[in-house]
Amino acid sequence: MTGDQREMAGITWREGRVPVATRFQDPYFSLQDGLAETRHVFLAGNDLPARFSPGFHVAELGFGTGLNLLTCWQAWLDSGHAGELHYTGFEAFPMDVHDMERALAAFPVLAPLAGALLSRRAAGQWRFSLGPVRVEIVVGDARHTLPGWKGAADAWFLDGFSPARNPEMWEPGLMAQVARHTKAGGTFATYTAAGHVRRTLSDAGFTVERIPGFGRKRHMTRGRINAAP
Repeated sequence: MTGDQREMAGITWREGRVPVATRFQDPYFSLQDGLAETRHVFLAGNDLPARFSPGFHVAELGFGTGLNLLTCWQAWLDSGHAGELHYTGFEAFPMDVHDMERALAAFPVLAPLAGALLSRRAAGQWRFSLGPVRVEIVVGDARHTLPGWKGAADAWFLDGFSPARNPEMWEPGLMAQVARHTKAGGTFATYTAAGHVRRTLSDAGFTVERIPGFGRKRHMTRGRINAAP
Protein backbone atom coordinates (compact mmCIF):
# COMPACT_ATOMS: atom_id res chain seq x y z
CA MET A 1 0.00 0.00 0.00
CA THR A 2 1.45 3.37 -0.93
CA GLY A 3 1.36 6.51 1.16
CA ASP A 4 -1.41 8.17 -0.88
CA GLN A 5 -3.79 5.30 0.00
CA ARG A 6 -3.49 5.95 3.72
CA GLU A 7 -5.27 8.55 5.81
CA MET A 8 -2.63 11.22 6.16
CA ALA A 9 -2.15 13.79 8.91
CA GLY A 10 -3.82 17.16 8.56
CA ILE A 11 -1.34 19.95 9.29
CA THR A 12 -1.44 23.66 10.05
CA TRP A 13 1.64 25.71 10.90
CA ARG A 14 2.46 27.82 13.94
CA GLU A 15 5.01 30.57 13.50
CA GLY A 16 5.53 29.14 10.01
CA ARG A 17 7.72 26.31 11.21
CA VAL A 18 6.00 24.22 13.90
CA PRO A 19 3.47 21.69 12.55
CA VAL A 20 0.19 21.36 14.43
CA ALA A 21 -2.11 18.35 13.99
CA THR A 22 -5.54 19.61 12.97
CA ARG A 23 -7.24 16.50 14.44
CA PHE A 24 -5.82 17.13 17.89
CA GLN A 25 -4.90 20.83 17.81
CA ASP A 26 -1.54 19.95 19.31
CA PRO A 27 1.98 20.72 18.00
CA TYR A 28 4.28 17.89 16.97
CA PHE A 29 7.22 19.30 18.93
CA SER A 30 8.12 22.07 21.33
CA LEU A 31 7.77 25.66 20.16
CA GLN A 32 10.85 26.37 22.26
CA ASP A 33 13.29 23.80 20.83
CA GLY A 34 12.01 20.48 19.49
CA LEU A 35 15.46 18.90 19.23
CA ALA A 36 16.43 19.79 22.80
CA GLU A 37 13.04 18.49 23.95
CA THR A 38 13.62 15.12 22.26
CA ARG A 39 17.07 14.81 23.77
CA HIS A 40 15.79 15.66 27.24
CA VAL A 41 12.58 13.64 27.25
CA PHE A 42 13.20 10.60 25.10
CA LEU A 43 16.97 10.09 25.13
CA ALA A 44 17.85 11.16 28.67
CA GLY A 45 14.51 9.86 29.94
CA ASN A 46 15.49 6.37 28.73
CA ASP A 47 19.12 6.79 29.85
CA LEU A 48 20.36 6.92 26.27
CA PRO A 49 22.91 6.71 24.76
CA ALA A 50 24.42 5.05 27.87
CA ARG A 51 22.21 1.96 27.46
CA PHE A 52 22.84 1.50 23.75
CA SER A 53 24.20 -1.88 22.68
CA PRO A 54 24.27 -3.72 19.34
CA GLY A 55 20.74 -4.76 18.40
CA PHE A 56 19.10 -2.25 20.76
CA HIS A 57 15.42 -1.72 19.89
CA VAL A 58 13.56 1.56 20.27
CA ALA A 59 9.80 1.69 19.71
CA GLU A 60 7.68 4.81 19.50
CA LEU A 61 3.99 5.61 19.79
CA GLY A 62 3.48 8.58 17.47
CA PHE A 63 6.13 8.66 14.73
CA GLY A 64 5.08 12.12 13.53
CA THR A 65 7.77 14.14 11.78
CA GLY A 66 10.51 11.54 12.34
CA LEU A 67 12.41 13.95 14.60
CA ASN A 68 12.74 11.40 17.41
CA LEU A 69 14.09 8.79 15.00
CA LEU A 70 16.66 11.19 13.58
CA THR A 71 17.76 12.34 17.04
CA CYS A 72 18.14 8.73 18.15
CA TRP A 73 20.06 7.84 14.99
CA GLN A 74 22.45 10.76 15.53
CA ALA A 75 23.00 9.70 19.14
CA TRP A 76 23.75 6.15 17.97
CA LEU A 77 26.32 7.43 15.48
CA ASP A 78 27.88 9.71 18.08
CA SER A 79 28.11 6.82 20.55
CA GLY A 80 30.35 4.90 18.16
CA HIS A 81 28.49 1.60 18.59
CA ALA A 82 28.95 -1.10 15.97
CA GLY A 83 26.09 -3.27 14.81
CA GLU A 84 22.48 -2.33 14.24
CA LEU A 85 19.90 -0.18 15.98
CA HIS A 86 16.26 -1.16 15.45
CA TYR A 87 13.52 1.46 15.45
CA THR A 88 9.79 0.80 15.16
CA GLY A 89 7.30 3.65 14.98
CA PHE A 90 3.53 3.23 15.35
CA GLU A 91 1.61 5.99 13.58
CA ALA A 92 -2.13 6.28 12.91
CA PHE A 93 -1.94 9.30 10.58
CA PRO A 94 1.36 9.54 8.67
CA MET A 95 2.62 12.97 7.76
CA ASP A 96 2.94 13.86 4.09
CA VAL A 97 6.58 13.87 3.04
CA HIS A 98 6.44 17.55 2.02
CA ASP A 99 5.17 18.47 5.48
CA MET A 100 7.89 16.31 7.03
CA GLU A 101 10.50 18.14 4.97
CA ARG A 102 9.18 21.53 6.05
CA ALA A 103 9.07 20.50 9.70
CA LEU A 104 12.55 18.96 9.75
CA ALA A 105 14.05 22.04 8.06
CA ALA A 106 13.87 23.63 11.53
CA PHE A 107 16.77 21.36 12.56
CA PRO A 108 19.65 21.98 10.14
CA VAL A 109 22.08 20.00 12.31
CA LEU A 110 20.10 16.90 11.31
CA ALA A 111 19.85 17.79 7.61
CA PRO A 112 22.01 14.93 6.21
CA LEU A 113 20.05 12.35 8.20
CA ALA A 114 16.73 14.00 7.38
CA GLY A 115 17.50 13.82 3.68
CA ALA A 116 17.97 10.06 3.88
CA LEU A 117 14.68 9.59 5.76
CA LEU A 118 12.76 11.85 3.39
CA SER A 119 14.03 9.98 0.35
CA ARG A 120 12.74 6.69 1.76
CA ARG A 121 9.37 8.19 2.58
CA ALA A 122 9.13 9.88 -0.81
CA ALA A 123 9.58 6.43 -2.34
CA GLY A 124 6.62 5.16 -0.29
CA GLN A 125 8.74 2.90 1.90
CA TRP A 126 7.57 1.94 5.40
CA ARG A 127 10.37 -0.52 6.15
CA PHE A 128 13.91 0.51 5.27
CA SER A 129 17.49 0.95 6.47
CA LEU A 130 19.19 4.22 7.35
CA GLY A 131 22.83 3.25 7.64
CA PRO A 132 22.98 1.04 10.76
CA VAL A 133 19.34 1.74 11.69
CA ARG A 134 16.63 -0.73 10.69
CA VAL A 135 13.36 1.20 10.57
CA GLU A 136 9.76 0.05 10.40
CA ILE A 137 6.79 2.41 10.47
CA VAL A 138 3.61 0.55 11.39
CA VAL A 139 0.65 2.54 10.08
CA GLY A 140 -2.72 2.28 11.80
CA ASP A 141 -4.34 2.67 15.19
CA ALA A 142 -1.80 1.32 17.69
CA ARG A 143 -4.63 -0.18 19.73
CA HIS A 144 -5.06 -2.60 16.83
CA THR A 145 -1.53 -2.87 15.41
CA LEU A 146 0.58 -3.19 18.58
CA PRO A 147 -1.07 -6.38 19.92
CA GLY A 148 -0.01 -8.25 16.77
CA TRP A 149 3.54 -6.90 16.74
CA LYS A 150 6.12 -9.67 17.14
CA GLY A 151 8.84 -7.41 18.49
CA ALA A 152 9.79 -6.09 21.92
CA ALA A 153 11.50 -2.83 22.77
CA ASP A 154 14.39 -1.99 25.05
CA ALA A 155 13.10 1.60 25.21
CA TRP A 156 9.76 3.22 24.41
CA PHE A 157 9.23 6.81 23.29
CA LEU A 158 5.59 7.52 24.26
CA ASP A 159 4.98 10.55 22.09
CA GLY A 160 1.28 10.56 21.34
CA PHE A 161 -0.48 13.90 21.42
CA SER A 162 -1.63 15.34 24.74
CA PRO A 163 -3.74 12.92 26.82
CA ALA A 164 -6.40 15.64 27.03
CA ARG A 165 -6.59 15.89 23.23
CA ASN A 166 -5.83 12.30 22.21
CA PRO A 167 -6.98 10.10 25.10
CA GLU A 168 -7.10 6.95 22.93
CA MET A 169 -3.31 6.89 22.76
CA TRP A 170 -3.10 6.59 26.56
CA GLU A 171 -5.81 4.03 27.22
CA PRO A 172 -5.08 1.28 29.78
CA GLY A 173 -5.33 -1.45 27.16
CA LEU A 174 -2.71 0.18 24.96
CA MET A 175 -0.35 0.88 27.85
CA ALA A 176 -0.70 -2.77 28.86
CA GLN A 177 0.39 -3.73 25.34
CA VAL A 178 3.39 -1.41 25.65
CA ALA A 179 4.37 -3.26 28.82
CA ARG A 180 3.88 -6.66 27.15
CA HIS A 181 6.14 -5.56 24.31
CA THR A 182 8.97 -4.37 26.56
CA LYS A 183 12.07 -6.47 27.17
CA ALA A 184 13.23 -7.30 30.68
CA GLY A 185 14.85 -4.18 32.10
CA GLY A 186 13.24 -2.05 29.40
CA THR A 187 12.13 1.53 29.92
CA PHE A 188 9.75 4.20 28.69
CA ALA A 189 9.80 7.99 28.72
CA THR A 190 7.12 10.54 27.92
CA TYR A 191 6.70 14.30 28.13
CA THR A 192 3.39 14.03 30.02
CA ALA A 193 3.12 13.82 33.79
CA ALA A 194 -0.68 13.50 33.90
CA GLY A 195 -1.63 11.56 36.99
CA HIS A 196 -3.96 9.14 35.22
CA VAL A 197 -1.21 8.31 32.68
CA ARG A 198 1.26 7.56 35.46
CA ARG A 199 -1.27 5.36 37.23
CA THR A 200 -2.10 3.54 34.00
CA LEU A 201 1.57 2.81 33.30
CA SER A 202 2.09 1.67 36.88
CA ASP A 203 -0.90 -0.64 36.61
CA ALA A 204 0.54 -1.99 33.35
CA GLY A 205 3.67 -3.16 35.17
CA PHE A 206 6.14 -0.28 35.16
CA THR A 207 7.89 1.33 38.08
CA VAL A 208 7.01 4.96 37.34
CA GLU A 209 8.91 8.12 38.25
CA ARG A 210 8.02 11.78 37.79
CA ILE A 211 11.06 13.91 36.96
CA PRO A 212 11.74 17.48 35.74
CA GLY A 213 10.32 18.17 32.29
CA PHE A 214 11.58 20.24 29.40
CA GLY A 215 11.17 23.98 29.09
CA ARG A 216 7.88 25.24 30.47
CA LYS A 217 6.76 21.73 31.41
CA ARG A 218 7.55 21.27 35.08
CA HIS A 219 7.44 17.48 35.00
CA MET A 220 7.63 14.45 32.71
CA THR A 221 7.43 10.72 33.35
CA ARG A 222 9.78 7.79 32.91
CA GLY A 223 9.72 4.20 34.08
CA ARG A 224 11.19 0.73 33.96
CA ILE A 225 9.38 -2.56 33.51
CA ASN A 226 9.01 -4.50 36.75
CA ALA A 227 10.83 -7.80 37.01
CA ALA A 228 8.70 -10.89 36.63
CA PRO A 229 7.75 -12.38 40.00
